[in-house]
Amino acid sequence: MEIKHPLPPFNKETAQQKIQMAEDAWNSKDPVKVSKAYTVDTEWRNRDQFINGRDAVQTFLANKWQTELDYKLKKELWAFSDNRIAVRFEYEYRNENNQWFRAYGNENWEFDANGLMQKRYASINDVAINESDRKL
Repeated sequence: MEIKHPLPPFNKETAQQKIQMAEDAWNSKDPVKVSKAYTVDTEWRNRDQFINGRDAVQTFLANKWQTELDYKLKKELWAFSDNRIAVRFEYEYRNENNQWFRAYGNENWEFDANGLMQKRYASINDVAINESDRKL
């Protein structure tokens, strides 16, 4: 049985731990490593895409990081309750034409009793920026 500490119910400290772990994993840009934080049957909405299952998450992330180059992410706690965490985030990346972007968004996370994320709903907006305007 897979277990991913800290486990729900979350308090401020454990919610922030979970967020930092997610930030670190996503910044590794390793789809397999990232996917291990999710249930095998995880349910995602990412922008206009609906992604179901850990294998689909790995494929999605591999494709994402092939087009979002020099990706760097920062996540912040918005709210938490029992087995749910809401996160505000921003990340920066460039495309193959060296155009830089900053993406802003919110995620709603729901965890199972073993601390694996079973649901992830993300709303994301991208803004083109100059390289000199990068913050991350």
